[in-house]
Amino acid sequence: MANAISVCDHTQTPPEIDIPRIYNAARDLMERNIQAGRSDKLAYIDDNGECTYGELDRRSNRFGSALASLGLLQEQRLFLCALDSIDWPVAFLGAIKAGVVPVAVNTLLTPKDYAYMLRDCRAKVAVISPHLCDEFEPFLEEIPTLEALIIADKKGIDSHISIHQLEERGSDQFESPATTSDDPCFWLYSSGSTGAPKGTVHIHSSMIYTAELFGRQILKIDENDRIFSAAKLFFAYGLGNALSFPLAFGATTVLMAERPTPDAVFKRLVEHQPTVFCGVPTLYAGMLASKEIPNKEELAIRIGTSAGEALPAELQTRWRNAFGTEIIDGIGSTEMLHVYLSNRIDDVRPGTTGTPVPGYEIRLVDIDGNEVPKGEIGDLEVSGPSSAIMYWNNRGKTTATFKGRWTHSGDKYYINDEGSYVYAGRSDDMLKVSGIYVSPAEVEATLIQHPAVLEAAVIGAKQEDELIKPKAYIVLNEGFEASDELNAELKDFVKSQLAPYKYPRWFVYVEELPKTATGKIQRFKLRQLEE
Repeated sequence: MANAISVCDHTQTPPEIDIPRIYNAARDLMERNIQAGRSDKLAYIDDNGECTYGELDRRSNRFGSALASLGLLQEQRLFLCALDSIDWPVAFLGAIKAGVVPVAVNTLLTPKDYAYMLRDCRAKVAVISPHLCDEFEPFLEEIPTLEALIIADKKGIDSHISIHQLEERGSDQFESPATTSDDPCFWLYSSGSTGAPKGTVHIHSSMIYTAELFGRQILKIDENDRIFSAAKLFFAYGLGNALSFPLAFGATTVLMAERPTPDAVFKRLVEHQPTVFCGVPTLYAGMLASKEIPNKEELAIRIGTSAGEALPAELQTRWRNAFGTEIIDGIGSTEMLHVYLSNRIDDVRPGTTGTPVPGYEIRLVDIDGNEVPKGEIGDLEVSGPSSAIMYWNNRGKTTATFKGRWTHSGDKYYINDEGSYVYAGRSDDMLKVSGIYVSPAEVEATLIQHPAVLEAAVIGAKQEDELIKPKAYIVLNEGFEASDELNAELKDFVKSQLAPYKYPRWFVYVEELPKTATGKIQRFKLRQLEE
């Protein structure tokens, strides 16, 4: 088999992964399950039905082989903007099998955002959910490179055929064009937590590296697992959780199209009994605050994962008390595709992001690129095999982020006395108060320990003397109201937990914080309010 890879698995050291030169990631993910006799095993469960591994392989073959009827050729792009359903992996895998490059995109953006991305990636075909048809139809006239819309559903809309109708043009057996392990495989657009999104280009070997290094080594995923990721497939974190990892090891995945509210998530956790749940800190906080929280006996979760932002120790403890399982906190990025720094199932250190995932190297550097001493805050840079190769059409950002074998993360960390990495905020979020760095993440993690606070975001604001001091935007828990008395209480609370200079000087109470679709707080939008 041309796509075969060999893996020598070790417990403490990273596996030796031998990926051949001629390689197709989608072929590998499918063929390893077919050859292992899992054709009749459930691969996906979504809101409308189920799909076995055999059916997923056949459908993706039909989709991939039918793309030629639309004039799509190897290395051209396909825009994929659809809700999580079985149609999503069919389109994603089918395109990759055909050598076509899927561009996975957030389904909650504005028409302006989509127009920018379509012009940037020059996709000829867009696969979209039915509810997006009215938004995308004008693009067929406005954007010369876009030639067709495919509806991610059983039925088409007007002149636009559906995925299922396109599959009827294809074949169950499909000979993929030759692709290499270093060929562009798919794009993800950065989530926009720091401004304009960038087309991040990943190669064919990227997915299997993240599966072997994090999915196997850290999460211990195997064919007996059932996985549910609240993070959507268009997000790098969700793509690993709900596609690369389960398909690499024969697990079953639960998909959910709707927004991941606590009630919607609990419904899937109870009904489908996943053993691995993948969330983000904001969602974990909302779930723990829910009035409809189930008993731990109703769930089958063996491990939870968290990424996107640092998981406060308080949430970690409350989750363990509620459900008797751990949350593994880690950090990854669109640029590295998945988590590269993480806690371990048998070694969870609340309030930290753990240690490097096997196969990845981490260094903390100062502004001049020199490594900082242990205990000091530095910019995190990572080296590993799943790094993207570039930002499309953006040489300046590419050279600033990808520095030889090192990828600049934009995050600040320090190493504590136990050797664990502790998050100190984004490089552009860090505050310097009285000449000393203050981490917004540290202040936020303290604030949410107060019973009145559901969520918090801290930014820097100027006093009358132009000096920067912390300012907190707060979402209150039910039953609490904003007041001068609460302001004073929160100030004293932070002072009692942290160095006094770190307390917020101002509080703004809001209904919700600005976030990306993947749950990251957009502090830059709060900073814009101060300008």
